[in-house]
Amino acid sequence: MTEIVDKEAPATVAGRTYNDWAQNDTLEDYSLRYAPKSFRRWTPYVVATTALGGIAYLADFAIGGSIAISNGFSSAMVAILAAAVTIFLTGIPISYYSAKYSIDMDLLTRGAGFGYLGSTLTSVIYASFTFIFFALEGSIMAQALDLGLHIPLAVGYLICSLIILPLVIYGMTALSKMQVWTQPVWLVLMVAPFVSIAIQEPGKFSQFTHFAGNSPTGSSISMLGVGAGAGVALSLIAQIGEQVDYLRFMPDKTPQNAKKWWGAVLSAGPGWVILGAAKQMGGAFLAFYIAGSVGLAKANEPIQQYVHGFKTFAAPVALGLATFFVILSQIKINSTNAYSGSLSWSNFFSRLTHRHPGRVVYIFLNVGIALALMEGGVFGFLNTVLGFYSNVAIAWIGAVVADLVINKPLKLSPSYIEFKRAHLYNFNPVGFGSMLIASAVSIAAYFEAFGDYGKAYSPFIALFLAMVLSPLFAYLTKGKYYIARLDDLEEPLLGPDGLPSAVELTCTVCKTDFERPDVANCPFHSGAICSLCCSLEKDCHDSCKSGPGATGPVDLAMPAVRTAD
Repeated sequence: MTEIVDKEAPATVAGRTYNDWAQNDTLEDYSLRYAPKSFRRWTPYVVATTALGGIAYLADFAIGGSIAISNGFSSAMVAILAAAVTIFLTGIPISYYSAKYSIDMDLLTRGAGFGYLGSTLTSVIYASFTFIFFALEGSIMAQALDLGLHIPLAVGYLICSLIILPLVIYGMTALSKMQVWTQPVWLVLMVAPFVSIAIQEPGKFSQFTHFAGNSPTGSSISMLGVGAGAGVALSLIAQIGEQVDYLRFMPDKTPQNAKKWWGAVLSAGPGWVILGAAKQMGGAFLAFYIAGSVGLAKANEPIQQYVHGFKTFAAPVALGLATFFVILSQIKINSTNAYSGSLSWSNFFSRLTHRHPGRVVYIFLNVGIALALMEGGVFGFLNTVLGFYSNVAIAWIGAVVADLVINKPLKLSPSYIEFKRAHLYNFNPVGFGSMLIASAVSIAAYFEAFGDYGKAYSPFIALFLAMVLSPLFAYLTKGKYYIARLDDLEEPLLGPDGLPSAVELTCTVCKTDFERPDVANCPFHSGAICSLCCSLEKDCHDSCKSGPGATGPVDLAMPAVRTAD
């Protein structure tokens, strides 16, 4: 990025310009911004299909297989269902607010109790989710290349990383086409082995209920096994962030499209976990089905599961078909992992460094970290890695959800989502503090500070604490750390329908027009400033919130946002 701002006269002449990667909206997809109405041209169906296309990942099969092998049939099924219900319920408010206000998970977190810099930590948590799962999915793809094409794993990891890069550079435009075109083929191949087994060997499903794996309690239910298994499955709770990276492109909800809008938001938002839980159960079943042939150590590898599954109806081409299926699945999900990770790193570094070279640069960072994890053998530590990660991820999600479903209805926080630096405190103890405390306690529990049951149920401890502490802190602070100054632009932020206004204003710094929700008044530059230029400004020292003319903390009883009459 090249800045051409006269530091002696910040409100004058020249504006800020960006390099081609950052300037090109097709590449950039408004990665650090509110997604304007002019860009949200897809139908609810296309947005939902694109979002659900990323659910093609096969880590669910590996996770389900691992949970069943470690804990036996009954504990595994209860654990998967308990995690799925938790993920579904927490995903509803996040999906709704993201789709309504056209913002991604990072911008939503800023305004949902974390503050402008407080959400940088959650950006790293989210980025960690994307590169951990990129590494797991890439490992699964490399296993397919090894078995099907005899490519050594180390070389396969590199291929699995490089093949994703061209798909992700062009963002939503290219991803939507790829996901829509490949979805029918993927669905048919995914369910085919189960249909074949049901027809040819229906007794296998009843035998599955007696699968013990390595569980010391056999196939019967164990509360320790349920907690441990649910903890692994709950690591997927951060997947909602990838879903809303797409849901922010939903068109505005109108009386005409209301049913389709809600159907798309619920199915592509929290609804991803219905398919996810089904895949985990499928992975548990296929692990049981092939355990006698490949052994328990390899029974959770999706390539092994699908080679044996396809052999039931297409034996001569089973290996080739399974290899194709795994590669297709991993391309679909890892393009989403790389895309979402680049958004998260962009948000993180733009706030800390006041530089923005473009989202594309951070694709290479995210994929590079994932490649290092693959080469380090992350797949072999699947349960340990995911079990630990779930404690931090669920504390973050729990704090955000508590703000949306408890604090806002109780008027302990603003009714709308404010994401712009100009109007936010750097840190809000409500969400940020809740997440830190909940994470610390649950991680201590994970390392057996509270015994075996505390370790097994540590993610649920994190969720409970985050959802209790958030409204408590909001009440104690009287919500004064949500909004640092009034929105004092003449043009209304929200229209009469309560939706973000489509009025366009010209940014004083970059001289580009942006829709009203993406713009704030800047005393330092004596005019309107877009949210990205505001983030990148390093010389103002937040003078709008503390200098002459600053409105100061906003009482939540005051109208902090203007709406059209």
